[in-house]
Amino acid sequence: MFNPPPQRLRASREAVGKLYDELAKALPSGRVIRDSDILESYAQDESGAGSYPPQLLVRPLSTQHVSTTLEAAMRCGVPVVPRGGGTGRAGGCLAIEGGLVLSLESMNRILSVDPGSMTATVEPGVITGDLHEAVEAEGLFYPPDPSSLDSCHIGGNVATNASGARNPKYGCTRNQVLGLEMVLPSGRLLRTGGRSLKGVAGYDLTSLICGSEGTLAIMTQITVRLLPRPPHVETALMLFPGVDLASRAVVAIMRAGHNPRALEMMDHVAVDAVRGAAPFRFPEGNQNAVILELDGTDREAVFSELAEIGEMAQARLGASLVLVAKNNSERRDLWESRRVMSPSLREKWGMKYAEDVAVPLDHVPRLVELVHRRAEQSEIACSTYGHAGDGSLHVNLLFNDESAWPAVTKAAEGVYRDAVSLGGTITSEHGIGLIKRDYLPWEQSSPLIALQRGLKNLFDPEDLLNPGKIFLP
Repeated sequence: MFNPPPQRLRASREAVGKLYDELAKALPSGRVIRDSDILESYAQDESGAGSYPPQLLVRPLSTQHVSTTLEAAMRCGVPVVPRGGGTGRAGGCLAIEGGLVLSLESMNRILSVDPGSMTATVEPGVITGDLHEAVEAEGLFYPPDPSSLDSCHIGGNVATNASGARNPKYGCTRNQVLGLEMVLPSGRLLRTGGRSLKGVAGYDLTSLICGSEGTLAIMTQITVRLLPRPPHVETALMLFPGVDLASRAVVAIMRAGHNPRALEMMDHVAVDAVRGAAPFRFPEGNQNAVILELDGTDREAVFSELAEIGEMAQARLGASLVLVAKNNSERRDLWESRRVMSPSLREKWGMKYAEDVAVPLDHVPRLVELVHRRAEQSEIACSTYGHAGDGSLHVNLLFNDESAWPAVTKAAEGVYRDAVSLGGTITSEHGIGLIKRDYLPWEQSSPLIALQRGLKNLFDPEDLLNPGKIFLP
C-alpha cells in the first residue's frame, strides 16, 4: 500500500565528511562508522517502508556521546535519526533524508532495579524481555509486553508508547514511565520526572516525550515504575464458531465488571496460520479464539473468576469450547502461538499489510464487521486479531501478488476511515512514523496538528532530529 518516497540526501558530502572527522576525534574508536555494508544493514525496519541507508552511523556508549553527536550534527546541518532494535512497524527509524543514524543498541545497561522505590532505571538499548527477567527475579513486575519483547528495546517502546496484551489492566508504556534523562537536538541534557510515583510540578514533559517517536529528543535513561509480581495467573482459551461472536464476547466480558490483564481475540484465519508452526495445538475447524488471562494475590479468587467467565462464555456468549491452561508450560505455549501469528501469516500468504487501529471498546464488533466487509469488497483475504480488550485490532490484509496493491490500498484506507468514524484512531501502538503521516489529518484537526508542529519547532528549530516523521513535509 505504502509508496516509499525517494531518499533525498539533505546534507552535502562535505558536511557529512566534516561531521565524520569531528566525531571520529571526539568519540572512542569504532563508534563512528561509514562502511557502506554496515550502513546498508541500518537502512530498513520491520515496516516494509523502503530502504534508506544513512550516510553515517554512530553507536554511542554514554549520554555524553549522544550529546557530543547531536551538538556536532546540528552545527554541521546533518539530520540525526535515533534507532533502537529496528522492530518498528511505521518506518519511524528510517533515514529518509540521509544523514546520521544514532543507534542506541550499545547503551543497554539495566542501571538499577530498586525494590524499595518500586522502580527500575535503564538505558534505552535494554531489550524489553531482559528487563522482565531482571525485575521478576526481585519479585517485581513490569507490565508492558509487546509481541517483539525478545528483540525490541525499551527506548523504542517509550518512543512509540508501545503496549501489548496486558494493556487492558495495566495500561501502555506511558503509564509506567516516571522519569527520563534526555538530550535535546542542541546537545543539551535535561531530566524530567524522577523515581517518585507521583508528581505534578510543571508541564508533564515526560509524557510528551513518550510517544514522540524520536522527533523531539533522544532518551538516554528511562525510569519506570514496577509493581509487585502477581503470585497467581490463570489463562484460558475460548473458541467461537464466528468472529462476530468472539468480538462480542470480548465486550461482554469487560462490561460484566471483570478486569482481565489480557483479553486477546484471533479470527480463524490467524488461528489457521499458526497450526503446526506453534507450540500450542489449536483444535481443528474454523475456530475463532479469545485468550483470557487473569492475575491476583488469591489463587482461589482468580480461578473462581476464570471459571465464572468461562461458564458465561459457553452459556450466554456462544463459545463452543473453553480450555484452561493447566500449568506454566501450557500458558507459555499458548502465548508463544499468539506472538508468532504475524510472521506465520506472512509466511503462509507471502505478503501482508498490517494495521493497528483502535476504537472504543463497544465498537469492536462493528469494526470487525466493517474490516471484513472492506476486504471482501476489495477481493483480498483478511485476518483480524489483537488486544481487543482495550479496543485495539491488528488488521492484516493478505495477498501473494504485487498486482493486489491497489486493492490493498483501498481496503486499508477504508479501515482508517472506519476506525476514525467510530471514534477511534489510525494507530494504537505502532505510531505514525513515515507510513501513516499522510493520514494523520483524517484523525486530527488542522489547528491540533499546527500546535504539534509548533512544539516540534520549539524543540528542534532546524528540523534535523528524525525529520519527515509524523507530519507531512
